[in-house]
Amino acid sequence: MSDPFLDIKGLCKHYGEGEAKVEVLRDITLGINAGEVCVLLGPSGSGKSTFLNLVGGLEPADGGTIRVGQTMLTDLHDHDLVEYRRRELGFVFQFYNLVPDLTVTENIEVCQYLSPDPLPIDELLRSLGLWEHRRKFPHEISGGQQQRCAIGRALVKNPNLLLCDEPTGALDYKTSKEILELMEQVNRQYGCTIVIVTHNDAIKHMAHRILRLRDGQLVGDEANANVLPVRELTW
Repeated sequence: MSDPFLDIKGLCKHYGEGEAKVEVLRDITLGINAGEVCVLLGPSGSGKSTFLNLVGGLEPADGGTIRVGQTMLTDLHDHDLVEYRRRELGFVFQFYNLVPDLTVTENIEVCQYLSPDPLPIDELLRSLGLWEHRRKFPHEISGGQQQRCAIGRALVKNPNLLLCDEPTGALDYKTSKEILELMEQVNRQYGCTIVIVTHNDAIKHMAHRILRLRDGQLVGDEANANVLPVRELTW
């Protein structure tokens, strides 16, 4: 059996010191295989976003190791972390963080130049359903279309790992389903490994692997033997 693509052992993170010290992640050990969609569930304050920040190289771990592909992330210095984020990683947030004075195409192009092997931008715009909106500015398109643009900005680098922090949290039901169907398509079409952090328990049914965090500890890690297409999900 091959090694997992995302391999985490004994991961720990705290904030503060002394009486103010808060253990945010405690001894997290897990593995996610290449090409899997993984859903990470847990209540607010359970450590989900901190987990993504560590895997994304945005914060240092206090203990343990993170390996992404052949890269031992926890051994990297600042300059190498920047290169890791450019080369390996796409990040999608709840809020779109688009540049308001750039068109849809230009917002995606900003990240195209960061990668040595970017995806063709016209093909990506069509896959995302944004071709007819490509010359519009963010204020001229809907929230769902803005999130599609944000996903395109993350995908254009052709990343091996896509991290999504509550990507449907600001969207209505119909648009949330459309974005999740897009994630499903992205996984199938481009083969990237996807980790989705969410409060929405129903989303777990689209995942190959389901993780649960509570109070900074991993309390659930299971393979999903019955992956459902997004169109069948309801909540």
